[in-house]
Amino acid sequence: MASVIEQALTKLSQLPEKQQEAIAYLILAEIEDEKKWAENFANSQHQLAQLAEEAIAEFKKGKTKPLNF
Repeated sequence: MASVIEQALTKLSQLPEKQQEAIAYLILAEIEDEKKWAENFANSQHQLAQLAEEAIAEFKKGKTKPLNF
């Protein structure tokens, strides 16, 4: 993976400074979004388990129908 990062940084360094900065801000925003998503997901395991139990119960009672895509 380091080689991919090195390749990206090499190509990035060849761009004009304004473009480098814009891409850097995009990367930082993406990292923050990933961090928030991971935190939200980690903090919602109980709720997800409860929803899964409810879905299974509804399935067993015949209250669900298949999705035909």
